[in-house]
Amino acid sequence: MSAMILTQIYEVSSPEEAAAISELGVDHIGVLVGDGSFPRERSIDQAAAILSAIESPAKGSVLCLTADLQLIRRIVLSLRPDILHLGASTEILTPVQVRELRNEFPALTMMRSIPVAGPESPAIARSYEGIVDFLLLDSYSAGDKQIGALGTTHDWDLDKSIIQNVSIPVIIAGGLGPENVADAIRAIRPAGVDSKTKTDKDDGSHTKDLEKVKQFAAIAKRTT
Repeated sequence: MSAMILTQIYEVSSPEEAAAISELGVDHIGVLVGDGSFPRERSIDQAAAILSAIESPAKGSVLCLTADLQLIRRIVLSLRPDILHLGASTEILTPVQVRELRNEFPALTMMRSIPVAGPESPAIARSYEGIVDFLLLDSYSAGDKQIGALGTTHDWDLDKSIIQNVSIPVIIAGGLGPENVADAIRAIRPAGVDSKTKTDKDDGSHTKDLEKVKQFAAIAKRTT
């Protein structure tokens, strides 16, 4: 599995970052897109410039934290991303609604964030069987409208339980960086690993530290 582990980096904020991260061998490069309802969202025009700078074989992933299906449709139709990543709370964006999007965009690779918050998490994950192509397991704070971006780890045993109970490939997130990604891979055996907070610069700018990204990707790829 180690040779096939997927690496995913969020949130890319500029075309220059996207190009640089592509060169580091990252598989999925993510940009947060929306109408400004959530912090750090890029506009459709800004996202188009970022996505155009991603170099193959890396794939561009568009993260939508909104539960507004009309806005999600507009983003997909405008950007035609490689991957649509739905990050709204599972309480406000349901499997029925996600299936509606799947039926409208059958060829689009879709990823769904799953809150790793308690014993209900495996059942939530299973509810997306046959609907999405990837699950992203992330930390969650009760009451949040979005899943993830907390920079904190969660119960890896719960991750393992979810992986054992679904047939959908699983990417794990939540406080992962160069210092702990190998331990996470060995403990959970996911299809892929994701990093946002722990590969940011330390200056609060939410821009990427390319050396941390390089280390994260390299460690993930060589971990067995």
